[in-house]
Amino acid sequence: MKVLLATQKPFAAAAVAGIREIVEQAGYELALLEKYADEAALVAAVADADALIVRSDKVSAAVVAAAPVLKIVVRAGAGFDNLDLEALTAHNVVAMNTPGQNSNAVAELAVAMMIFMARTQFTPATGTEIQGKTLGIQAFGNVGRLVGKKAEALGMKVKAIDPFLSAEQIAAGGAEPVSDLETLYSSCDYVSVHIPATPQTVGSIGYDLITKMPKGATLVNTARKEVIDEAGLEKALEERTDLKYVADVAPDNMETLKQRFGTRVFATPKKMGAQTAEANVNAGLAAARQIVDFFTTGNTRFQLNKK
Repeated sequence: MKVLLATQKPFAAAAVAGIREIVEQAGYELALLEKYADEAALVAAVADADALIVRSDKVSAAVVAAAPVLKIVVRAGAGFDNLDLEALTAHNVVAMNTPGQNSNAVAELAVAMMIFMARTQFTPATGTEIQGKTLGIQAFGNVGRLVGKKAEALGMKVKAIDPFLSAEQIAAGGAEPVSDLETLYSSCDYVSVHIPATPQTVGSIGYDLITKMPKGATLVNTARKEVIDEAGLEKALEERTDLKYVADVAPDNMETLKQRFGTRVFATPKKMGAQTAEANVNAGLAAARQIVDFFTTGNTRFQLNKK
């Protein structure tokens, strides 16, 4: 059994060593493809792989078609928009992610971004405190709940909405449940976004929602850039000179936003929510364990493409 670890942005050495130990102890072979230049390299490498571990690497229809013995792909991380689920399903390949492994890293970043923007990006200008402010969390899963707990510890009031959770479940997680997005956005000084990029969510956060936010509010996006309607964001920031936007992945119009709105906007140079040593190791080891578990017991707990 051959497991291919394919990462254009390699795992830390400790993570690779841990993955190798898990795979080889199970009696499988581990192959590495790191810092590869293009899809052609992945297409060639996956030809005889029974299992594939990736990070943000795109597993396209072409990659899947080139892997006749592939049985499982695990995305080491929570987001999975880099996996062509339709193609994987058509070829009877199980697709999984590793939910929860990067959650604390993303949650810490979201809180840090709130403080960073509250303090005017650490410039000499007078800032504000987040204590006493209200935080709205859009999607109350693993990351959202951790953001809520950290925010509450800092003296914030926490509200949340999640279409997959009941009001009772949200309340049990420590947040005040909100019934609709308009109420969440209009009643919160900060809104932290944790929704996936799906056909239903892409471009769903735009002018109408953003301009409902209270005076001086900040929108925090550590999800995917695609969920933001960038033209709507720009229009909102133009009309509401009190609003702020911060993200860990730059919108396509970031240079324009920076030129027009200065310290009211900020984006990290690359997506860095999961960029901690701990998250790097946790997600990689979880992916390896899930593959071994799948082959030895048939466990498909985190399968994304169940029919």
